[in-house]
Amino acid sequence: MATNSLSTLEKLKIKLKDYGPAFFIIGYVVGTGSVTSMVVSGAKFGLSLSWALLLSCFFTYFLLISISKLTIISGDTLMCNFKKTFGKPVTLFIITALAVSIVSSVIGVMGVVAEVAMEWISVKTSISFLNGPIISTFFIFILISLFWTGKHENFIKAMSIMVGFMALAFIITSFMVLKESGKTIIDFFPTLPQGDNIGLIIAGIVGTTMAGVCLASRSILVQEQGWNHSDLKKDNKDAMSSMIMTFLISLAIMISATGTLYFSGTPVDNATDLMHALGPWAGEFALTLFTLGIIAAGLSSIFPNLLLFPWLISDYAGTPRNMKRPLFKLIAILVALSGLIVPLLGGKPMWILIASQALSPFVMPLITLFLIILLNKSEIMKTHKATLGMNIALGATFVFNCFMLYIAIIGFIDFIN
Repeated sequence: MATNSLSTLEKLKIKLKDYGPAFFIIGYVVGTGSVTSMVVSGAKFGLSLSWALLLSCFFTYFLLISISKLTIISGDTLMCNFKKTFGKPVTLFIITALAVSIVSSVIGVMGVVAEVAMEWISVKTSISFLNGPIISTFFIFILISLFWTGKHENFIKAMSIMVGFMALAFIITSFMVLKESGKTIIDFFPTLPQGDNIGLIIAGIVGTTMAGVCLASRSILVQEQGWNHSDLKKDNKDAMSSMIMTFLISLAIMISATGTLYFSGTPVDNATDLMHALGPWAGEFALTLFTLGIIAAGLSSIFPNLLLFPWLISDYAGTPRNMKRPLFKLIAILVALSGLIVPLLGGKPMWILIASQALSPFVMPLITLFLIILLNKSEIMKTHKATLGMNIALGATFVFNCFMLYIAIIGFIDFIN
């Protein structure tokens, strides 16, 4: 009996390991940035921007399987292929753009985490000596310590469980508001008003789902999994699973915000306003549940960001991804310390975070175009070049990314004005 039990456990572990890249994407995408973008979108526009979520998940699926196929067939990661084919300057430009996205994301995420944590402390406790910089420093110290020692796996698992509870809470809340709102489905799709940072929010929704950094890391994760040509079907299922789950969880957050914030006319101007989206189901516990979920989502998304910049450098240089190198440790510390910017200098972390997500569309057209070219090169793909159907899908993805670039530019101009 014990042998059978052990055998079943081992099979489960193998199965979960096979879906490692999918879990990484879901954990990275469905984080503080996603919650913020979806809640703000639902609170301001109902489900009217759900098309952006659907299309970004749909097109991201094709990018994921294309990047995986390129990595598996060529044996090289994405940035390594870019450097070999298109040269160092343009590849360094892409890496720099992704690095800016990483740092700006950490700045926004830690700002939101600190603001939400301070709200919980002020409401639920009588502690008065804590402030945003102290709380941020505490969280950053934890992250740097985990990176320095390498003992982060159990921490990330614990954070993932808390994020899972928050996601489940949003799913339950979405069913409740659909049932109890007394509104028709048409009411969930109101006419969009002009302005109101709509362009930035659309770009944020797409940017948090079709994250350039996440796509680049997909190539690294597939290589580390040791997948080969026989694993392409497994990769397709993995990519499909990650995008379906990302869409469903994100849509549930948007529905919850629509039912609780949009219909009541509740404004969402600060990070603390986000927690009202869980009110109908969690009640008095909504504040605590949301706070724990946002902190967990924030820390579990910041930690991969500490790894991603060094990964990209190793990817470009073609060197082993040894996170114990002094240079990589220094980079990780500097990226983590950037999280102190908002708590120390001030600003609206919610909008900083949305703006950081909206940076992703600026580099996605170039990544998609390069990917199309590489997948059609015989010397790289040999007999596994992109099919007509895949070229059409990636061509449509390129057009979508160009449109999102235009939306992002207009959104930033309106936001600045």
